[in-house]
Amino acid sequence: MKEYSAEKDGRSRVVLAPCDTYEEEAVYQSLKAGMECLGGMGALIKPEEKVLLKPNLVRKAKLSRAVVTHPAVMGAAARLLKEAGIQEIMAGDSCGVGAATAAAAAVGMDVVLKKYEVPLVDFTGMGAVPYEEGVQAKSFFVSKEVLEADAIINVCKMKTHALERVTGAVKNMYGCIYGLHKAKGHTLYPSADSFARMLTDLNQFLAPRLYIMDGIMAMEGNGPTSGDPVPMNMLLISQDPVALDSVFCRLISLKAELVPTNYHGEKLGLGVWQEERIRLILAGEEGFGEISMDEAARRFGKADFDVDRRRVKRDFWVRMGRFFNVFQKKPCVDKDRCVKCGVCVESCPVEGKALTFKNGPKEPPVYDYKKCIRCFCCQEMCPHKAIKVC
Repeated sequence: MKEYSAEKDGRSRVVLAPCDTYEEEAVYQSLKAGMECLGGMGALIKPEEKVLLKPNLVRKAKLSRAVVTHPAVMGAAARLLKEAGIQEIMAGDSCGVGAATAAAAAVGMDVVLKKYEVPLVDFTGMGAVPYEEGVQAKSFFVSKEVLEADAIINVCKMKTHALERVTGAVKNMYGCIYGLHKAKGHTLYPSADSFARMLTDLNQFLAPRLYIMDGIMAMEGNGPTSGDPVPMNMLLISQDPVALDSVFCRLISLKAELVPTNYHGEKLGLGVWQEERIRLILAGEEGFGEISMDEAARRFGKADFDVDRRRVKRDFWVRMGRFFNVFQKKPCVDKDRCVKCGVCVESCPVEGKALTFKNGPKEPPVYDYKKCIRCFCCQEMCPHKAIKVC
């Protein structure tokens, strides 16, 4: 089991690199300044190692919607790797709907990566891989390309998430599960807590060398694909994914412990979420230095960021809620937005489907909430913002 990387005083380093544009040179300079706070790419990865860049390519979407990792951030990471003498680099993901290569092409990521001779692939399978050290999950259907990499760099996106409140460093690694096994995972780990523990196991199993969060343009509201773009003007960088996600939470005035991946991530040794155990470093053109969480929130935060702040329900109460058919939240179809495309029905991982065209194909699909496991795959995959959490 891999423990989080920390300072000598026990604190995990998280770097905040301000950047208010996706202009390629500006992003590169910001990421370079941020990486210098960690010693540079060469301090983390050896030249002879094979590196995988893992973006968030959840599905095909317009770049302006802030659904996927921006190509400029991927390009900056690839450029820094090349400058550190690292030649064998590839990029890839497994989409919830469609192909990663198509999602990348839709936003021009393929063109940017080609400039640095970095191939981008759709992840392929090789069967279940055992992980006996796992607390929640004892095996994973991890892609062949992921397992062949010596080092993984997780280039995630700053967004909200219906199930886990936010999606960032920890959650982005779920894209390493290939094909239909991603959907099946939601039936195996149906609660926010069990899913978070599985994600913690997955991060410890794959042990990414570095996590970079694209927060230049984030997503608030009905995330992770149907929310609203909002400028946060920053990159966050760390070797501790829990600490990184917790800084994201602090900047949007969300209690870090309310995010299941933070809560369980610390309990299981993946990283830390308490502010006193995190060293936040501000990077810039004039060097870098430590900055307090309060100061960072004041200068760079957004207190009114639209995110679910309701008190979390732990596993026991979730099970009781299901028994009595009482839930904290559920997916609902916005009939005015729904175009009856059927993507939500296809995305439902429940056997027999929890939503169907019960009233015919000319009417919006209807939920059977007795079957619904509240995984929100339907909401995540809807291309028309027609499913909300209510």
